[in-house]
Amino acid sequence: MKVALFITCLNDTMFPGTGKAVVRLLNRLGHEVDFPQAQTCCGQMHFNTGYRKQALPLVRGFADAFAGYDAVVTPSASCGAMVRDWHPRLAADSGDRALAARVEALTPKVYELSEFLVDVLGVTDVGAYFPHRVTYHPTCHSMRMLHVGDRPLRLLRAVRGIDLVELPEATECCGFGGTFALKNSEVSAAMCADKVTNVRRTGAEALCAADNSCLMHIGGALLRTRSGVRTVHLAEILASTEEDRT
Repeated sequence: MKVALFITCLNDTMFPGTGKAVVRLLNRLGHEVDFPQAQTCCGQMHFNTGYRKQALPLVRGFADAFAGYDAVVTPSASCGAMVRDWHPRLAADSGDRALAARVEALTPKVYELSEFLVDVLGVTDVGAYFPHRVTYHPTCHSMRMLHVGDRPLRLLRAVRGIDLVELPEATECCGFGGTFALKNSEVSAAMCADKVTNVRRTGAEALCAADNSCLMHIGGALLRTRSGVRTVHLAEILASTEEDRT
């Protein structure tokens, strides 16, 4: 299977370790992963701020960069949802029939990491080892747009050594929402404070999610309140093995 990594601009710029973790994990499972150098932003920031016209070249660029792959895997439910849900609509609205056809053919091959592991590779036990108390935050895009369901939890439950504890009011938004956190900072901060309170109630050492954007938002509040709780992306837990620690 010819697999490509769509790292996303946030991960590439601020959390490159997450992309490396995806590659280590998939390599361990027997799959080579390409990193198309031409990839750029998926256009979510432009689109969500109302710049639909400016997002279209990024849709075209995505289709060009990832053409020819059997699967495109991303460690971001947020950007994965943008590609799967909105790229086809933007391409169709552009009037460029050739682009619309290419996008329609490509987007079903785009998977958030847990979807790819569970649905395509058919695995839940990836041989991971992570001896820590962890709680999981299901991000809004993963739940409401990609509908990943319990796939991340099924993967986490199979990790050796993990003490996985339920997060109270887990499905409540953390308050990030991209530019929402900038335009409505007081509301965003209040929502994040509620999330942090619930994280601390679990006694977890680490908070896990499938989006570094949300982890960045919550993690900042966890750090400012000196909670002692760190954030870790799902990919980094799944890539971790006992051999890495010896």
